[in-house]
Amino acid sequence: MKLQITLTSIFISLFFNHVYAISPDAADCNKAFEHGDITMATTAAKKALGIDKNDRDALICQGRLLSAKDDLNGALAEFKAADEFSTDAFDKTVIALVMGHAYKAAKQLPQAISSYQQAIKFAQTAKHKGFERMSLVAIGDIYFQDKQYTQALEVFTSANKLDANDNERGESHEKIALTYHELNQHDLALESQLRAYFMHEKAGTLDQYAHSSIELGRYYTIEKNYASAERILNKVINFAKKQGGAYFEAKGSVVLAQLKLAMGDTSSAKDLIAHAKLIAKNTNDKTLDEEINKETQHLF
Repeated sequence: MKLQITLTSIFISLFFNHVYAISPDAADCNKAFEHGDITMATTAAKKALGIDKNDRDALICQGRLLSAKDDLNGALAEFKAADEFSTDAFDKTVIALVMGHAYKAAKQLPQAISSYQQAIKFAQTAKHKGFERMSLVAIGDIYFQDKQYTQALEVFTSANKLDANDNERGESHEKIALTYHELNQHDLALESQLRAYFMHEKAGTLDQYAHSSIELGRYYTIEKNYASAERILNKVINFAKKQGGAYFEAKGSVVLAQLKLAMGDTSSAKDLIAHAKLIAKNTNDKTLDEEINKETQHLF
């Protein structure tokens, strides 16, 4: 188990806080969708559209549900219907965003980028930096997943300029750090990860703080700053133990093993990996076990 479940999407809270009134059933649909309760969301959407077939917010939620069921054409039809009732730039930003998410889920990446770019234009018209930043991050994530790291770095840097708080700054700096890492610019990766670490230490969730600490230890190790790497990794491992965060204890132990191996201490490295694998076994975390195997298979 991770220390804390984190939901990075701020879409719904922003949507609900807009000036217009949303119907109760449409609100219930979107809230249920965000919590992963597809059955309740579907029921709420049907109820809302049964009362008013032109309920824009219910149409949007219905589209999100269809997208989750891999029905891209059905989702797009709902979003386009909702767009007919969108009266201002904010509303159109929301439509463009959810269309981008639907295209991305269907792996139609050029169309997804196009939709996110439309969302940026609408967000700029609406003077809503939060949605503009969200759209930029979405585009950057696509470029990164497609291994177009130079383009991803440019977009993440632009998003960073729109960060509204330390939590967002931490997220941006971490994405920038990982992109520099993939570009083999490890000194810049370390510099950005340090910024991410300080932001998450100040304002992040337990997950974010633990993850940023482990990645900082990784980049210190790559840059052969072994003393700093060992200090931060031991700190996060002890933190995870005290907080009951077995997942991050294991992940930190794996990176510490890599550090020990780099320092020539093969025996300690093997012990740490064995400890991490035991955690995965005891917590029945198959995903963690796969992550450990992937990260350690070529170490010895």
